Amino acid sequence: MLKRTIYIGNPSYLKTKLNQLIIQCPQTKEQKGSIPIEDMALLLLDHPQITLSTQLLNKLMGNKVALIQTDNHHLPNGLMLPMVGHTELTEHWRHQLAASVPFKKQLWKQTIEAKIRNQKALLLKEDKPTKAMDTYLDKLISGDETNMEGKAANHYWKYLLDDFQRRRFGEAPNNFLNYGYAILRSIIARALVSSGLLLAQGVFHKNKYNPYCLADDIMEPYRPIVDKLVLECMQLYPEETTLKKQIKAYLLTIATQDVYIDTKKRPLLVAASITSASLHACFIGKRRFILYPEFI
Repeated sequence: MLKRTIYIGNPSYLKTKLNQLIIQCPQTKEQKGSIPIEDMALLLLDHPQITLSTQLLNKLMGNKVALIQTDNHHLPNGLMLPMVGHTELTEHWRHQLAASVPFKKQLWKQTIEAKIRNQKALLLKEDKPTKAMDTYLDKLISGDETNMEGKAANHYWKYLLDDFQRRRFGEAPNNFLNYGYAILRSIIARALVSSGLLLAQGVFHKNKYNPYCLADDIMEPYRPIVDKLVLECMQLYPEETTLKKQIKAYLLTIATQDVYIDTKKRPLLVAASITSASLHACFIGKRRFILYPEFI
């Protein structure tokens, strides 16, 4: 069964009873709803007046539910994951840390190749020029030493959206993209933890201040799926430039978006687990290639 993404955007008191997440009104204590914790993958808290019980937190972590907290601008700024997501955690870490630099460069090449292919697929869907993307794919080398990722990104954003510059704190739809990428990052991080991998040890990313380097690596080929959702949001709500509830609700469907992976059609949440499991298989020598999704 596909796990659920739960969004809470009103003042609430959250507790657990009989392995259910119970949502109560903080003033009246009236129960507003309940969800089986075992059915959840992500819990997004988007209001400053939400209180959780410690018992609930324990249950969430025990069921590998990613808990996401937003800031005053309603953008995700905190992620809570279980410390131990796999029974053979230290063994998996040992193999991951032992990976050679040349091997990690090959994994990064695979990652960027998958990203550019998915960017090209979205450009094709939008009837935009793609010839240059083929050139960047042909010139891609181990470790992407010639920065084909950056060159492909310049072409991609130039044609995907009119008069647009991709900036972290730029004008809309940058805020839509930031929100979607933050949710995607949480999904990928959850999958990696469940596979017993060390998030701080990236294949390419090495920022000493970033505890999610590996998630930032592995999410790259998934980004165009978020981009597709943002384009659809802009078509559905052409006048909106702020993160209204309907925009956030639409972007939260990222977990259930269908992709092709390993020759099968799967929801993105399942695909993330397949990708993370294949990455571990690469680290232990059972595979040479990471399984990444293909854009539908």
